[in-house]
Amino acid sequence: MPEVNWLAVIAATISMFVLGAVWYSPVLFIKPWMKAAGLEIDYAKRGNFPLILGISFVLTFIMAANLAFFLGPKPALGYALGAAIAAGLGWATFSLAVIALFERRSLTYVLVNGGYLTVGFAIMGLILGLWH
Repeated sequence: MPEVNWLAVIAATISMFVLGAVWYSPVLFIKPWMKAAGLEIDYAKRGNFPLILGISFVLTFIMAANLAFFLGPKPALGYALGAAIAAGLGWATFSLAVIALFERRSLTYVLVNGGYLTVGFAIMGLILGLWH
């Protein structure tokens, strides 16, 4: 099993989670995202939102750990950043785009969500590449 800096993984998790809070807020993209996703203004009141946040945090932790395992111990910064962007754009965003095609989702839906994934992975790669 590769050596992993678990504190860096936790920091990467928190960074992507914080990015999501800003990305999907009134400061940035909540309105176009909600419209593209077909959500109502009170979507956060439906379901168990604390549970949704908790599960999202765990899944984000797994993504960060997966990226750390993929990068290996002490990756060079350029490699970590490049591989993270490739994962965010090339795997996550393009996978989302394929699903969005079949769901008949708009380009806005793909750009907002894919942008979050690509930027989030880049930040996680930056943290994992810098923190040895």
